[in-house]
Amino acid sequence: MRWTLPNILTLLRVGCIPFLVVTFYLAGPYAGFLSALIFLIAAITDWLDGWLARTLNQESEFGAFMDPVADKLIVATALVLLVAHYDNIWITLAAMVIIGREILVSALREWMARSGRSESVAVTIVAKFKTTLQMTAITLLLWRAFKPENDIWLMAGYVAMAIAVVLTLWSMWNYLQVMLGKATDNETA
Repeated sequence: MRWTLPNILTLLRVGCIPFLVVTFYLAGPYAGFLSALIFLIAAITDWLDGWLARTLNQESEFGAFMDPVADKLIVATALVLLVAHYDNIWITLAAMVIIGREILVSALREWMARSGRSESVAVTIVAKFKTTLQMTAITLLLWRAFKPENDIWLMAGYVAMAIAVVLTLWSMWNYLQVMLGKATDNETA
């Protein structure tokens, strides 16, 4: 691994995870705000590390591998925190769909890479919108975690999460179609 700024930002995102958890549980009246801030900083580094890697011509195999892993780790951690805190079926179902999709798509990418077709599972525009909405929803739900249920920002977080789940299912379906199409191509060849 080369110690480039994009790779450092990716590793920083992984390093944020314990701080996110500790802050959420131990920061008292500032827990929601501080954990949302940590998650937001991590979300910004997700965009920034990719942009820097392309701009500075510092793309690397390590970065290409570790960037999505770092994203999945911090998103899954935040979702587990939200499931434990909110203790309701909607957040639980949303977390199941999002984490399940990430596992499925990661497995699909691995399978396609092994068969030399990794370009057919490139990130789609739907997946980019899904990620943006997930990050927004999670940030809002962390930020307003200790507020009353009728808080306008908390409700906005719920709405953003619902839309993110729809986009998550849509992007998962798009990836499954690619997989099923490639599996059929292999069987007829």
